[in-house]
Amino acid sequence: MMILAFPFIMEAGAKEKNVLYKDASQPVELRVADLMKRMTLEEKVAQMCQYVGPQHIRETQAKFKGQKVGKNDDAHGFYPSLSVNDLLRMTEEGKIGSFLHVVTGKEANELQEHAMKSRLQIPLLIGIDAIHGNALCSGVTVYPTPITQAASFDPALVEKISRESALEVRATGAHWTFTPNVDVARDARWGRTGETFGEDPYLVSLMGVATVKGYQGQDMTGTDKVAACAKHLIAGSEPSNGTNAAPMDVSERTLREVYLPPYKAAVEAGVFTLMAAHNELNGIPCHADKWMMTDIMRNEYGFKGFIVSDWMDVERIHELHHVAPTMKEAYRETVDAGLDMHMHGPGFMEGVIELVKEGKLSEAQVDRGCKAILEAKFRLGLFENPYVDLKQSEKIIYNKEHTASALEAAEKGIVLLKNEGLLPLDLSKYKNILVTGPNANNHTILGDWTLQQPEDKVVTILEGIQEAAGKNKVTYYNYGDDVRQNSPEKVKAAANLATNSDLAIVVVGENPLRYQKTKTCGENIDRMSIDLLGTQEELVKAIYATGVPTIVVLVGGRPLSVNWIADNVPALIQSWEPGSLGGTALANILTGKVNPSAKLPISIPRHAGQIQMIYNHKPSQYFHKYKDGASTPLYAFGYGLSYTHFDISAPLLSKTKIGNNESIKVSVDIKNTGKVEGTEVVQLYIRDLYSSATRPVKELKDFARVSLKPGESKTIHFTVTPDKLAFFNREMKYTVESGVFEIMVGSSSRDKDLKKVKLEVL
Repeated sequence: MMILAFPFIMEAGAKEKNVLYKDASQPVELRVADLMKRMTLEEKVAQMCQYVGPQHIRETQAKFKGQKVGKNDDAHGFYPSLSVNDLLRMTEEGKIGSFLHVVTGKEANELQEHAMKSRLQIPLLIGIDAIHGNALCSGVTVYPTPITQAASFDPALVEKISRESALEVRATGAHWTFTPNVDVARDARWGRTGETFGEDPYLVSLMGVATVKGYQGQDMTGTDKVAACAKHLIAGSEPSNGTNAAPMDVSERTLREVYLPPYKAAVEAGVFTLMAAHNELNGIPCHADKWMMTDIMRNEYGFKGFIVSDWMDVERIHELHHVAPTMKEAYRETVDAGLDMHMHGPGFMEGVIELVKEGKLSEAQVDRGCKAILEAKFRLGLFENPYVDLKQSEKIIYNKEHTASALEAAEKGIVLLKNEGLLPLDLSKYKNILVTGPNANNHTILGDWTLQQPEDKVVTILEGIQEAAGKNKVTYYNYGDDVRQNSPEKVKAAANLATNSDLAIVVVGENPLRYQKTKTCGENIDRMSIDLLGTQEELVKAIYATGVPTIVVLVGGRPLSVNWIADNVPALIQSWEPGSLGGTALANILTGKVNPSAKLPISIPRHAGQIQMIYNHKPSQYFHKYKDGASTPLYAFGYGLSYTHFDISAPLLSKTKIGNNESIKVSVDIKNTGKVEGTEVVQLYIRDLYSSATRPVKELKDFARVSLKPGESKTIHFTVTPDKLAFFNREMKYTVESGVFEIMVGSSSRDKDLKKVKLEVL
């Protein structure tokens, strides 16, 4: 490794308060320009360099005990050629611009102290995977995972919890979150499905924008704001074999119709950072894709921030994809393509500096990244105060307001899939409630991107039921936490207890906890099947066979093909990963304290062999049906039950014929015809019946959450603007074609739940 010696340049006033870049009253643009004039090439490139935090390195070294970390390990980092003291020295020399995996305010402050010893005193930008709350830190509010958030169909709530998450991120010393994940998830085998907002580009776009606005505010200015990061650029959510980082080959049409809209929406919302994807796209590693990073994101969409690599993916241009013959060439390709920050480790800075001096990269390309990174630091207030007040932090994390929002989000994200009159529970009728299953009494409800949380900061499902019913009424059988286990003995023991119970609640699913070896979903945890693992289904069958009324609760981030359970048990709930207050939220749903309103943001296949199973498929997708099973999903996108019933009228158009640049109003009446108050998500879908290029059989274009008391009615108005009718025609021009469109409104994407009317565009 080449060691760089930065030339000592005495900048008049560099460590004084009267220089322009240190004057908070000056515009950010002038401050950035003034600082960059003072910086050497080496100092500029250093801003593009990120490293994992010292404590993370110590923990990784202890875990691996001198052994090498696998090249496909995206969670543990250390540098054989650098000690922790070397990193601290480099920070003092201004050779590091950013850290990640710094999970305490104390360590963040210590690192900033070292940065303040550098020549220009440029603060560090600290990034963290705060995907659903700042859950890699201890004692924080762990909000429901993105797939759970998406099930709420409530962007305002997602913006609110993102705003609160931003406060907790800043309270622990970080300034940048690697979220939202706006990948459109179309393969349930893929382990990161729970990290996404589901399968629909429109819903993903709205939820992604809500997340960006929550974290960044209007312009990412202030010490309570956090830079958001739309990721992963692009299309890694439908990999060729269902595994993370596998190749993706897809047409430009599908890219622009499915995968790019959430990025375009995020850029228009002002997202300040983007992250490139692990995978290759159409034969080009995403970290070397100039067409995507520069031509589309910057030149076409107008992205103004900076693009960061994913974990060690610059190196993989050389080591994995075999596109660049040397590591130095990989550095050249990625910066030339549009990348601005390297995650993570040594080598990149030295390589880029050499490439500039050799004329193979321009200093302007370095300036592009450095300028945006510095702008972020100025806007986030780091030059005025890079430190966090540790005493004040204690008042912010896991406070009452945040936990109340986490509970609300969980309640709105839990989907009732089946109910044959068993729910809601009247607990006075039950004397002995059996609760069992591998996910009944542990932290799997927290989801991926969570490290171990204090027990008193998490309400498990068992604890929530005990709180609602009373411990004296609840019998808990500890089936064990490993969802993979094959244990006929435990199945038999649980069934024996069920014979003496008058209600059974069986909590099954997956384990998304990244700190456990038994993890079965989440980052880099992909599967060939989407069935329940181990003897979980046998557990349900054995308990059901006793005749006891049985409720099955699914925990996990991916859809599971629970066919037998869906056909037989009287009540089935998809809880997803509901977060810190998940147990309380589920108990509130079970007892009717909260009427479920969530809808599926992703289709649930009957079998992995059905994948791709999406609602917005093309007309020919099921021209020929499967011979060994149904060609329909087990549960459809947008589906979810309530404890009441709603009647939605046929849609009424303000006009039945319009020009291609006109908008129309679509109105429907909705009435609560049941006996309890409830909330329905009224969904509007559109189909272009005849078009120059094939179009989906339906696409979600709007929705509204409507709360009604028993017998109450409301009229809901939607506006269909030209962009909701437009698509990329045969010449790849984005336009509204003349012809007939079908407007569909109802309670889910299923045809039986929709009422239709036709609109003609002249």
